Amino acid sequence: MTKAELISAVAKETKISKASAEKAINAFTSAVTKALKKRDKLTLTGFGTFSAAKRGQRTGRNPQTGKEIKIPAKYVAKFKPGNLLKNAVK
Repeated sequence: MTKAELISAVAKETKISKASAEKAINAFTSAVTKALKKRDKLTLTGFGTFSAAKRGQRTGRNPQTGKEIKIPAKYVAKFKPGNLLKNAVK
């Protein structure tokens, strides 16, 4: 599903305009992004939890040359699905 398809689905489900649905989706993604930048957790009960986790430095390999390279530590976004979502996907 693309963002445009999601906007259409939200607009249809909530009976609001596509412009309003797009604003709502953009506000949601912005809120999630801001929370993760602050290293906060965002939990939607039943749906899941968004969090930022630190991935440690590790050694990788350049596939073209085979030479080892250092991959620096960084924070990555994680999502853990909630029980309602897990059961709906079964």
